[in-house]
Amino acid sequence: MARPYICLLALAAMLLLGIATISRSRGLRDKAHQSAPRIPSQFSQEERVAMKEALKGAIQIPTVSFSPKELNTTALAEFGEYIRKVFPTVFKTSFIRHEVVGEYSHLFTVHGSDPSLQPYMLLAHIDVVPAPDEGWDVPPFSGLERNGFIYGRGTIDNKNSLMGILQALELLLIRNYIPRRSFFIALGHDEEVMGVNGAQKISALLQARGVQLAFIVDEGSFIFDGFIPGLKNPFAMVAVSQKGLINLMLQVNTTPGHSSAPPKETSIGILAAAVNRLEQTPMPNMFGDGPMKMALQELANEFSFPTNLFLSNMWLFRPLVSRLMERNYITNALVRTTTALTMFNSGIKVNVIPAVAQAIVDFRIHPAQTVQEVLKLAKDIVADDRVQFHVLNAFDPPPISPYDDQALGYQLLRQTIQSVFPEVNIVVPGTCVGNTDSRHYSNLTTGIYLFNPLYLQPQSFRLQKKKKKKKKSQKRKRRTDFTVFCLFFNGVEGTGERELFFISFHL
Repeated sequence: MARPYICLLALAAMLLLGIATISRSRGLRDKAHQSAPRIPSQFSQEERVAMKEALKGAIQIPTVSFSPKELNTTALAEFGEYIRKVFPTVFKTSFIRHEVVGEYSHLFTVHGSDPSLQPYMLLAHIDVVPAPDEGWDVPPFSGLERNGFIYGRGTIDNKNSLMGILQALELLLIRNYIPRRSFFIALGHDEEVMGVNGAQKISALLQARGVQLAFIVDEGSFIFDGFIPGLKNPFAMVAVSQKGLINLMLQVNTTPGHSSAPPKETSIGILAAAVNRLEQTPMPNMFGDGPMKMALQELANEFSFPTNLFLSNMWLFRPLVSRLMERNYITNALVRTTTALTMFNSGIKVNVIPAVAQAIVDFRIHPAQTVQEVLKLAKDIVADDRVQFHVLNAFDPPPISPYDDQALGYQLLRQTIQSVFPEVNIVVPGTCVGNTDSRHYSNLTTGIYLFNPLYLQPQSFRLQKKKKKKKKSQKRKRRTDFTVFCLFFNGVEGTGERELFFISFHL
């Protein structure tokens, strides 16, 4: 999941929110577990500083993925050595098995004390997208702390999760933590370029071993604050579905010529008209039954009249709500397949009419549609046989994960979010408008849940320019508060009892 510029909130001294054990039950409770001592909730000043410095060090390693065949393998190898140095207890603990998969990805198997419990998995990825040379206030791989923020590629996508998971496990192990439920930690090295040699190979390895997972937690959604007009309180959205993808190359071939005697239409003109039609003709609005409808219904009481009336009576007002969702570019992405022209290439000289023009369009496919449906719609919109369609990459959206009262992973995640963030009263299901490595694991579980415990506000997505009168840089900046948050789930099948061990701290 690529983001052009990101920074994360850091304080001079980390504020520990806590390590807690939470037991909740709908049925019988095991009194022995109720009386078990809590994991210590205090970190030393040395540990707090080490947490922050470990994240900075991870950001400073430029683990860039340029394409599936072009990775910074030197940096990926360095990162593997780095996590060994920073998290020694994880690597030397007897009940943890570490494997390197696909040369640079990492799989940790943490064996629990009760093998009858189905394991779960935590995901993160090592690689980051390329950083252009220009337009930065702070070098993108500096890990520099400035004005309470740490800057750099990976601060949100996705070394925050990676370092948080391993940091939590390291600190729990030091405090003699032994899980009851086994779990896996999978760290892919090529998520930004489709995950074929990382997550896909880890998934195949686990499938060959007969592993089936209770659920998976990966990046992909957030705590939203101020995104919806009229909604004053923050809410958490756990994505239970994610979009599919088509990377489509459009190509036009014509006879080359000289600009002094141009034809009526050139390859560039034909292709430009085609991509303009795609941009000006949105894919159909797919808002209807599913997680987004339920999310809005659960948020209804947070609004004042008449919005609460509309959202509480979706059977009557669904067409109106659907149209309102289209008005904002963020909510619009939740209700339809999006179309983004991302590359255009043609021409070799100013006075030469090019023979070939190419454009690449990135479609993010709504969970209610398929690759073939979107391709047919795109061809119908272009409606020009001179435009050739070449599919570079494509995959359908994964199935929607369960999010009812019986969905173990969703309910554990919901309870943990509300425990760590007591000010968040509502946790709703939703859709991730991108896609993550988790899609490669749909053969191992029906429960894939995407959540990153960050507060996101609208200004986090805006390009902020500094005023000229202050004679400061006009370079771009994005700012986002950040919390490291890790989950360790344990449960007793059949009783409904659940324990959650988590570490959460603000940087």
